[in-house]
Amino acid sequence: MTEAAFNAKTFIQKQKPNFTPKLGLILGSGLSEIAASLEDVTTISYGDIPGFIQTTISGHAGVLSLGYLNGVPTVCLQGRKHYYEGFNNEIIKTYIRTLKLLGVEILFLTNAAGSLHQDVPAGSLMMITDHINFQGQNPLIGSNDEAFGPRFFGMEDAYDPKLRDMLATVAKDLELHLAQGVYISALGPMFETPAEIRAFRLLGADAVGMSTVPEVIVARHCGLRVVAVSAITNLAAGMNKEALTHEDTLYQGAKAAKVMQKLIFGFTQELS
Repeated sequence: MTEAAFNAKTFIQKQKPNFTPKLGLILGSGLSEIAASLEDVTTISYGDIPGFIQTTISGHAGVLSLGYLNGVPTVCLQGRKHYYEGFNNEIIKTYIRTLKLLGVEILFLTNAAGSLHQDVPAGSLMMITDHINFQGQNPLIGSNDEAFGPRFFGMEDAYDPKLRDMLATVAKDLELHLAQGVYISALGPMFETPAEIRAFRLLGADAVGMSTVPEVIVARHCGLRVVAVSAITNLAAGMNKEALTHEDTLYQGAKAAKVMQKLIFGFTQELS
């Protein structure tokens, strides 16, 4: 068993005894306010948790919250680590495996992403149906930890079909437009070039970002069911005349968060 994840689990459980989360939420850039929906909440700074490291990116609060969403016991990570920050695979494995050890069964991932289609503009939500790993990295490189999963495993249903169907139904019932598509994860930290975006479109991608895929790989390795939604914050490079900035990502992410919050709230109603 990974020692860092075990130590983190033990520390977190001491902060909220007799609490076993079944849903894990990871919130991307500009989406942290979604955590405000939690009830009976206990909040812990990443910097206080053994094996966790404080976030360095604006829009990622760097706190872990434990509480209830529609009666569903939930653990929420407000912010994540990215390879471009200079951290290694162990950090990502520790985050996800700690959730598994706490009792999480379903992992709901969110991120901010750029759209590769004019008809999915900023402010839209896109449910991820599959992904392309274009980061040149894999968090499971190195020795395998059999306590969490096998050396080799399939990724055919990386994004759980039943959970996707449930989320699509929730969106329809709430009259929220929820696009669906393939997410391609690039390394960053710079935004992509127009030529790269054209290439990504040829590869079959519908949205591009700099996160999520490593988390999905670790989550599926240890048996978590995954569902994921991108908050579209911009059209990708070369698709409009405006320069891409992180400030605009945060602004559009905050706007999309209000719709994302309704979607997640409806999803937890179904789970409960």
